[in-house]
Amino acid sequence: MGYSNYRKIKTVIKKFDLDARFTNIFPPIEPQPIGSWLAESLEIAKLMPLTNEKTKSERLVSPILLDIVRKYKDTFCLFSGEDLSVNPSEDLSGECDFFFSLHPPKPYIDFPIISLVEAKDEDMEWGLGQCAAQVYGAFLYNKAEGKEVSVLYGCATTGKDWQFFKFENNIFYVHHEELTDLPQVLGTWHWILNFYVTNFKQD
Repeated sequence: MGYSNYRKIKTVIKKFDLDARFTNIFPPIEPQPIGSWLAESLEIAKLMPLTNEKTKSERLVSPILLDIVRKYKDTFCLFSGEDLSVNPSEDLSGECDFFFSLHPPKPYIDFPIISLVEAKDEDMEWGLGQCAAQVYGAFLYNKAEGKEVSVLYGCATTGKDWQFFKFENNIFYVHHEELTDLPQVLGTWHWILNFYVTNFKQD
């Protein structure tokens, strides 16, 4: 069963005996300014129609994530469209939209810690379910590799709306609101990456 077949987070929870809760998962976040490169990239994106998930992913989501990760290029690597398959019996396999991996750039995922999914048909419930499956897949993958980390993060997005969650102690803690303000979204991403910089050693 591929990751994209998980259309609801409830399916992930029931299948793998997990749990989920709505809560505020972040302290007060300082919004981050939109830099000139990102602002120009997003303005160029508006010149062409954003009619499907692929175009939104390429023209909206990718520039935002690249703008974020370039400030942490010695610590994280951003992957897109890579396969992350764990034990087939766990029904967790297939290509993933985006993953941050906790290591400097290399040609393969070695320590996936943050997943992001572009919501199919702008269905955030589907995006959240797929992302939860990918995060749990990353948890099992890291555990099998002996690289356990206590907290993983995930996010589903339409390119405009961003729904964050964290996975800890077999519970998905879903942030109580979707974020739409880009400076606030950027600040949240920087907070998450700094969380790993502060709390976990680079492998």
